Amino acid sequence: MSRQIHAKLLYDVFKSIQATYDLINTIITWNMDKRWREKAARECLLSRPTRVLDLCCGTADLAITVSRLADYPLEVSGLDYSQAMLEVASAKASSLGAKRISFAQGEASSLPFPDASFDCIGISFAFRNLTYHNPLIKKHLSEILRVLAPGGRFVIVESSQPRSKIIRALYHIYMRKFVFWTGWIISGNRQAYRYLAESSSQYYSAFEVKNLLMKRGFHYVSYTPLFFGVAGIHVAVK
Repeated sequence: MSRQIHAKLLYDVFKSIQATYDLINTIITWNMDKRWREKAARECLLSRPTRVLDLCCGTADLAITVSRLADYPLEVSGLDYSQAMLEVASAKASSLGAKRISFAQGEASSLPFPDASFDCIGISFAFRNLTYHNPLIKKHLSEILRVLAPGGRFVIVESSQPRSKIIRALYHIYMRKFVFWTGWIISGNRQAYRYLAESSSQYYSAFEVKNLLMKRGFHYVSYTPLFFGVAGIHVAVK
């Protein structure tokens, strides 16, 4: 798949679902996505960073949670390639009183920030889009490393593969049946939730994600499974 086709596919997948994005996430995760993002936000804040980026921020749930939980001054930025998502994110942040967040439109393959701009970069349920059969995977990870300060932490909350064969099989059925059909019916976008179901079912294991990050330049990677391993939090240190 060429870079142009892959980029267009992802753009087409997400450009029309911003209105129902949060609702569907809540339904298909049984409201657990909020707790998972809060855990990821606390991981982001563990080293008390002063500059945090929510990469591929979507509707900015992670950025808003980081801003809300921080008990000290910090700068939070959100970046996404979708202007429609950013408009929802900005409105949501304003309505919730999250005033310390700035938003920018841009591509993960060419981040519009100087070297070592952030002490922490977080990404919630979008790392799969940057790495799953994506021809720009090397560029994405190089850019993340470039804008992350030395010693900085890259916090990823993402779908994963349960170690139990039984739970893994049930998870795949759930994604391909319930998630696909629920997402399609509510959003009206069949392609978006077909992609979500298939990419989540086929995505890497925690071990494979660790190897991927280590090979690209991170020197330490930890992993915490969530809900029997259907999702997890990876923390990689530059």
